[in-house]
Amino acid sequence: DEYQWKGPFYFIQGADPQFGLMKAWAIGDINNGDDEWGEEIKLAEQAVQAINKLNPKPKFFVLCGDLIHGMPGTQWRKDQEQDLKNVLKNTDQDIPLVFVSGNHDIGNTPTRETIDNYCKNWGDDYFSFWVGGVFFLVLNSQLYFDSSKCPDLKQVQDVWLNEQLAVAEKHKCKHIIVFQHIPLFLRKPDEDHDYFNLEKSVRQEIMEKFHKAGIKAVFSGHYHRNAGGSYRGLEMVVSSAIGCQLGEDTHGLRVVVVTDEKIVHRYYSLNELSSQGIEKELLDMLAKQN
Repeated sequence: DEYQWKGPFYFIQGADPQFGLMKAWAIGDINNGDDEWGEEIKLAEQAVQAINKLNPKPKFFVLCGDLIHGMPGTQWRKDQEQDLKNVLKNTDQDIPLVFVSGNHDIGNTPTRETIDNYCKNWGDDYFSFWVGGVFFLVLNSQLYFDSSKCPDLKQVQDVWLNEQLAVAEKHKCKHIIVFQHIPLFLRKPDEDHDYFNLEKSVRQEIMEKFHKAGIKAVFSGHYHRNAGGSYRGLEMVVSSAIGCQLGEDTHGLRVVVVTDEKIVHRYYSLNELSSQGIEKELLDMLAKQN
């Protein structure tokens, strides 16, 4: 049923609630300073309340990684995860949650064990789904960042991805959209590699693959700032955080409208989305039935 295009719809993208980072960042102790996350709880609650008020309802709410700050094996991790789950379970039951794994969820250099633990807690680290004729892919970008401790898992994801893109081609889907934590790039496809993007040769290979497959957009987080650019018709959208801000942006969420021809999105501060909802221009796009 979801293979068929039924007209425009929208979804909500959030990223990096990262329970624990605000305190750790404030005191300058990124590794051990994450023993409080009251501020993040409030922000995540505000995000859920804002989403629950939206009318019409979004098709789903995707969280693009770094659900919590505590790395695998660290002291506060289990409590952070439990507190996030307690907030998220108040999301309207008609709005499915989609989880994407980030570096803090499975480690900068993931292992089979850290990935297994993530999957037990939040579901698969990569998967695909259909909504109204649009094909969505969730990827584990950490396997592209550093798979040195689990090269076989990277290979399995690569094979799976090729199979999925073949399926998408066969079904003649309206659009293909990708979610991953780490952006391919922040502003320019040929920018230098650093902590916040993927290594250049890896990036180039993925961008080419996505371009050939006709993927329209990749939505990421990780940067804790809004950014983005494009590569041969592929849009790279980098969304700032629900939690800790590392730039000039506000705590917020991205509203993404999918129409017959295009994908239109706008980042809203939590305050703005809570008080005013989605602007008329986007609502009008949703009202246009094909």
